[in-house]
Amino acid sequence: MTLFGQVLTAMVTPFTETGEMNYPVATKLALHLAEHGTDTVVVCGTTGESPTLSWQEEYELFQVVHKAVAGKAKVIAGTGSNSTNEAIEATQQAAQLGLDGALLVVPYYNKPPQEGLYEHFRAIALAVPDFPLMLYNIPGRTGQNLQAETVARLAEIDNIVAIKEASGNLDQVSQIRRLTASDFAIYSGDDSLTLPYLSVGASGVVSVASHLVGELLQKMIAAFGSGQPQAATALHLQLMPLFKALFATTNPIPIKAALRLQGWQVGATRLPLPNASEQLIQSLQSTLTDLTLL
Repeated sequence: MTLFGQVLTAMVTPFTETGEMNYPVATKLALHLAEHGTDTVVVCGTTGESPTLSWQEEYELFQVVHKAVAGKAKVIAGTGSNSTNEAIEATQQAAQLGLDGALLVVPYYNKPPQEGLYEHFRAIALAVPDFPLMLYNIPGRTGQNLQAETVARLAEIDNIVAIKEASGNLDQVSQIRRLTASDFAIYSGDDSLTLPYLSVGASGVVSVASHLVGELLQKMIAAFGSGQPQAATALHLQLMPLFKALFATTNPIPIKAALRLQGWQVGATRLPLPNASEQLIQSLQSTLTDLTLL
């Protein structure tokens, strides 16, 4: 078992009806996740709408979730930024709060070359030498791909222990596995690619669907790990309509709508992300009903 387990949930950030942070619901949701298949809660990542949260809101949420799941699950904080200094400061803050690690997204918009990416992550790692860090490659959102060779160089730094790979590129995941030590953990950043990634040496998933089916994802990963690929495939195919429905439009619009359908008061997404359309809500309702999730 890797440091962060197999199923990590990229938790949504609950808001009130007026768009403020809803810490009581965050507490309740984090605890629910920890009790339903989540090994580690990832706070303030893409699914947590980090681009629209203030650092103050994020630090408060780190503490609220950490307290909620203490002894039941680990907590990783999304502390990445396209400013290296800002990312260092946020990561130091997460370390001081006693969290279990940080998720560091590739700097977005400024499109650093590979050497810049290496120096960026290295600078953060050196600033918190005893704090476990997970790289986060999501070129569809950042405009820049963190190449396998750069990941391999970064993996040699003691506290860079994992990567969330959301490039959707199986060749790249294979290459990262080939170039890194076996204790460097690779996580799928896409629910629908978890099973293919496991086949080339990934450890698990940083999941959106685990808000709803955490235990089934655990079951699928366990089946694959214990030499039952057919059973794992059957679960993957059963969950495939859900994986697709949750990414029918920009994440986290669908997952927040799905949680609201289940009765969770997570609120809407903050602008510039609009609310789920009526058509999307109906489609989610049908998918969730088929999987007996409503």
